[in-house]
Amino acid sequence: MRTALFILYRTAEILGAVALAAIAVLIITQVGSRLVGRMVPGADELAGYCMAASFFLMLGPALRRGSHIRVGVLVERLHGAPRRAFELACLTFGTALSAYFAWYWLRMTYDSYDFGDLSQGVLPIPLWIPQALMAAGLVVLVIALLDDLVTVLRGGDASYQHAGMQSEG
Repeated sequence: MRTALFILYRTAEILGAVALAAIAVLIITQVGSRLVGRMVPGADELAGYCMAASFFLMLGPALRRGSHIRVGVLVERLHGAPRRAFELACLTFGTALSAYFAWYWLRMTYDSYDFGDLSQGVLPIPLWIPQALMAAGLVVLVIALLDDLVTVLRGGDASYQHAGMQSEG
């Protein structure tokens, strides 16, 4: 199971990096095109979709690496049972909230697919495509939060506690 989760997190991370690289390619192409008096239609729109995809796809892997901004002022001052209870409460709330967003984002993506919604920019892009990448990122975040929640329930430490990036609380 751990191997499958590792592959899931790594895949989301790689797809997020590919989306970032696509932004760079789009920007370089747009700059080069302008130098020769041309323009790449829809480059701004595509870059925006890539930025959203990159952000959402990186949510789960960032949690696992301890890269999310956390307020450790209270948590790091707690020890023993109170810290564990607070950590469980935070993970439970975070998982529930993320699952809520993921569920509704998946529904919106399906509706966009079902209705055939297209972007209103220069390129008529089916909206379900960028929405699906964002939904996938939210699902990976929910899985990462559940992974940490189960680990803490079993008496272990959450992944972000050993990631080497502690808050400045």
